[in-house]
Amino acid sequence: MKNKSAMANFRRDYLSRWRLYLFLLIPIIYIIVFAYVPMVGAQIAFRDYDFTKGIWGSNWVGMKNFMKFFRYRDFGKILWNTLSVSLYSLLAGFPLPIILALILHSFPGKRYTKVVQTVLYMPHFISVVVMVGMIMQMFNPLSGVFGQAYQAVFGEMMPDIFSKPGAFGHIYVWSGIWQGLGWNSIIYMAALSGVDMELHESAQIDGASRFQRVLHIDLPAILPTACILLIMNAGSIMNVGFEKVLLLQNDLNRSRSEVISTYVYKVGLMSGGDFSYATAVGLFNSVVNFALLLIVNYASKKLGETSLW
Repeated sequence: MKNKSAMANFRRDYLSRWRLYLFLLIPIIYIIVFAYVPMVGAQIAFRDYDFTKGIWGSNWVGMKNFMKFFRYRDFGKILWNTLSVSLYSLLAGFPLPIILALILHSFPGKRYTKVVQTVLYMPHFISVVVMVGMIMQMFNPLSGVFGQAYQAVFGEMMPDIFSKPGAFGHIYVWSGIWQGLGWNSIIYMAALSGVDMELHESAQIDGASRFQRVLHIDLPAILPTACILLIMNAGSIMNVGFEKVLLLQNDLNRSRSEVISTYVYKVGLMSGGDFSYATAVGLFNSVVNFALLLIVNYASKKLGETSLW
């Protein structure tokens, strides 16, 4: 009886609002065409793909392409480079937008806060190519700003940091933090704008300092948002920015800058176009991301009762 009643209610609601339900077709068709249909091509990872035979006509080889990647001599190095850069970005970059949002929200002068926000948002709109060019110009040992300052202070030429493998991770991570810090704080600012000001007024009456109000009112208000974003970031921990890594990469720092995304590009498009092998590596990357998403989501649900589902 309950099922019949629910179906009757749905049918009545659908007939009265069918125009609104019609709009759902647009995102549904988009997801099917651009998310589910391309999954058919993922089977290339299990085949010896041949252009002349097509996807369905190519020979099935099972896990051969995956085993080829696992036995590759630099498999461990590529996996470590990917994880180290991504974890470094997450650990260094995730808390900073939260701190920035809390600081900006605590400023009494709203006009000053808007000016600071605008200045901090601007780097987000700089393209990756332009940003990498700016970094190379600024850290040029001969003509760069930092190169000139280093020479003026120490009386010698600054070392070329782009040729040092150990410096690659720092350049990649902190330039990314600089570019996305302001933009990533927007969602936290939006969450803080919903905090009831009566809570702050009550805390002030009780003698709470500004820091105590931030710690016990503002921070708990944005923790659910922070948890959701942390889960989503964990689900893309293996996805290190391809364009930026490739632009910063050279023969001298390749031992630390070769990540899965650049390796897929090279084996798939540059060195003979081994599409089956490149697809297998990319699929392995996606499976690891999905597994991490499930693990972090489960842990977040158990520890803080906040999760994606």
